[in-house]
Amino acid sequence: MKVARPKRPAWLFTTIAVAAAGILFFVWSGSRRVWSPGDAAGMAFGIAAALLVFVQALYPFRRRFAAYPFGTAQRWLQFHIYGGAVGFVFVLVHEGFRAPAGFLGWALLLLSAWSTATGLAGVWLQKWIPAMISSGLNVLAVFDRIPELVETLRSESATLAAGSSEMFERFYSEEIEPALAGVNTSWDYLLDVQGGRERRLAPFNRMAPFLAETERERLAGLRAIFNEKLELDAQYSLLRILRLWSAVHVPPAVLFVALILYHAGVSLYYWRAP
Repeated sequence: MKVARPKRPAWLFTTIAVAAAGILFFVWSGSRRVWSPGDAAGMAFGIAAALLVFVQALYPFRRRFAAYPFGTAQRWLQFHIYGGAVGFVFVLVHEGFRAPAGFLGWALLLLSAWSTATGLAGVWLQKWIPAMISSGLNVLAVFDRIPELVETLRSESATLAAGSSEMFERFYSEEIEPALAGVNTSWDYLLDVQGGRERRLAPFNRMAPFLAETERERLAGLRAIFNEKLELDAQYSLLRILRLWSAVHVPPAVLFVALILYHAGVSLYYWRAP
């Protein structure tokens, strides 16, 4: 619940109010005449949507502007999130909540919906994933170093298993060594950061009664290594999801900005033409 709570409720309420006002205006105007994207009201919403998208596109350059005109990076981020939602509503109002005509119209609508949906998903991911990592994992590492750390754990485990009994070596080669061969990613960690850890550690519990006391200490050390490897797997998987999110959000958003600016320019040209 804490993750889902907005950091700035005022921005959320303002967004809802502005979006609702735009929809109510459309309903009121539509009751008086046939709504058209090319008339004054339709164009006004189209221009407003284009301006919102254009300002949003400047978010990566906020540092060059010294956070102008929003003052702080936090307010820039809030506008980027909520301005995108309002912009999508204005796109729908501009179209009159009807299916667009032509390839360009559909491309704009779909890219607008995709950019908004993935943007909101990114807000949730950037709140959820750090909370999952900090609350459920004890081992924290830099993303790019995790494969190197996993290789170090594999070497440590091989050294620990060397010179053990035949039963211990067979347990290591069949149950543990394959899992330590590299980073194992899974989408399951997004909802359960433990990723069924108790189930995966259960073989250690089953093996312990069959070992001599001296090898149980060796088994405990191997278990600690394996548990650390599972935590690195979870962290790598979650951070990888954040990187994948950027890949599915940013390129379509850039294309959307380019298309909406082109569409706005062409529309204004023909709207002013005699």
